Amino acid sequence: MVLTTDVKRWWHTQPAITQVLLGLTVGVFLIEWLLGGSTMTTVLYFLGAKNDQAIIAGQWWRFITPVFLHMGLMHIAVNGVVIYFMGMQIEALFGHWRMLVLYLLGGISGNIMSFALSPDQSVGASTAIFALFGAFLMVGESFWENPVIRQLTQQFLLLTVVNLVFDVFSTGIDIWGHVGGLAGGFLLAYVLGVPRVGPIPKVKRILAAVVLILAWVALLKLGFTNWQ
Repeated sequence: MVLTTDVKRWWHTQPAITQVLLGLTVGVFLIEWLLGGSTMTTVLYFLGAKNDQAIIAGQWWRFITPVFLHMGLMHIAVNGVVIYFMGMQIEALFGHWRMLVLYLLGGISGNIMSFALSPDQSVGASTAIFALFGAFLMVGESFWENPVIRQLTQQFLLLTVVNLVFDVFSTGIDIWGHVGGLAGGFLLAYVLGVPRVGPIPKVKRILAAVVLILAWVALLKLGFTNWQ
C-alpha cells in the first residue's frame, strides 16, 4: 500500500517519463559495455543500430532502437544531460504520455530521414532530443504572445541553430537524423496538442498530421529506392 502511494506521488510530482527514458538509456549503455564496449560497431549493430541494409531486409525495429544506443561515454553523458533537463520542461508542458509519444515518434522521424538520406550506420538519442526542441518551438510559435514562452523559445531556437551549425562542420554526426527529429517533433507537437498551455486550432492539428504521414511515406520510399 505504501509502495503504491509512493509510486502515485512520484508519477504526479516528478518528470516520470523523462526519468524512465533516461534510466533505460543508461541501462542499455551498460549492456553495450558488458557485450564488449559501446564503441564497437558490431555490438551496436547487434543491439539495433540504424543500418539501412538491415532495415531494407525487414528489421524495422531499427527505426527506434538507435534512440537508446550510444557510442562512447561522452556521447551518452552529453545526451543524458540534455534528455533530463529538456525532458523535464517538455513533460511539464505536455504531460507524461505526450512526452513519451514525442520522444519515441520524434526519434523514429529522425531515423526515417536518416534512412532516406544517409548511408551510414548511426546511433544516439539526438534524433529524439531534437524532436523535443521541435516540440518547444511549436509551443513558441503557437503561444508567442506569452512573454515567458517567447523568451524561452528564443533561447531554444538559438540553441537549435547552434547545434545544427555544429553538425554541418563536424564529422561522424548524423545531421539528417537531427533535422528529421526536429521537424518530426514540431509536427507531432501540433498533432498532440498542449492542453496545459492552451488550445491548438483543429485545422493546424489535422494539417500537421497529414504532412507528417506524407513525409514519412515519401522518405521511406526514398530510402528503399536509394539503398536497394
